[in-house]
Amino acid sequence: MFIDEVRISVKAGDGGNGCLAFRREKFVPKGGPSGGDGGRGGNIYMVASQHYNTLLHFRFNPEHKADRGRHGEGSNKKGRDAEHIELPVPVGTVVYDNETGDLIHDFTVPGEKFMVARGGRGGRGNQHFATPTHQAPTEHEPGRPGEAKTLRLELKLLADAGLVGFPNAGKSTLISRISAARPKIADYPFTTLEPNLGVVSHEDRTFVVADIPGLIEGAHEGHGLGIRFLKHIERTKLLVHLVDVSEGSGRDPVEDFKVVLNELKSFSEELPTKPMIVVATKMDSAQDPDRVKKLSAAAKRRKMPFFKISAVTGEGLPELLKAMAEQIFAAADTAAIADAEV
Repeated sequence: MFIDEVRISVKAGDGGNGCLAFRREKFVPKGGPSGGDGGRGGNIYMVASQHYNTLLHFRFNPEHKADRGRHGEGSNKKGRDAEHIELPVPVGTVVYDNETGDLIHDFTVPGEKFMVARGGRGGRGNQHFATPTHQAPTEHEPGRPGEAKTLRLELKLLADAGLVGFPNAGKSTLISRISAARPKIADYPFTTLEPNLGVVSHEDRTFVVADIPGLIEGAHEGHGLGIRFLKHIERTKLLVHLVDVSEGSGRDPVEDFKVVLNELKSFSEELPTKPMIVVATKMDSAQDPDRVKKLSAAAKRRKMPFFKISAVTGEGLPELLKAMAEQIFAAADTAAIADAEV
């Protein structure tokens, strides 16, 4: 099961109370205050882990609470600090405050660690309140409460290229041919109900491709599988738009092309600005050349590279892979140069 959005509650530990105590030693009839400070409550951290690729583990365990700090003791003994809690999340997880909607953190690097709830400070013991004129203080502080939050976790897949298109456009078949991914493939709409990731090797480098479940008109409003999966292509460097040109689809390829472009634009103004490759699929079943020519012309008007493939026969796959790799690696190399200059 692929879970890409959950809500959880976190409660950091409360601080331990400061102690009220006085020295009681032999031959010291007027011992001074000796109350120790309380320990700090446990913090709650989230850590990006490559061992998780879904948020499913939070679905059945939505509440997380750290221990409180130990109370202070006499003889100026400070209470022990509580243990911190670390919650593993997949790389690509975005954390929001559920109440305000504010972005708290975006995990993009494996091993990245971020504190989402701070433990309470321990209270001061009465030793801190002694003055020359107030030598037997009875004041002491309770521990401060730890932070409590309700968080919304949203997982956005980290893929270099995203395959988009109408249901049954051939996305699952393509990713199964160019990578080791083995998604379910069938001849009915919405065969794919969750994104599939595949690692593609080209020459001496690799890149990750995401098979995004089919879009339909109105997807940005929640129709079909809706915005649940549109968000997964926001991080990609390249969009590969697959369009079924076979007569068996019963649809106009150019119209399908325009509908998906409109859905991308309606969901986010940034998506249409990403580099896009247009791919005519199922060429082994395409018997009307005009359908392919019209789609090619529509892509050319928008200055988008156009390829014709058949994932079944392998026609056009080497050329498509080369074009994908060139765009992805060029974007990656440019980003690396920019980071080095900074």
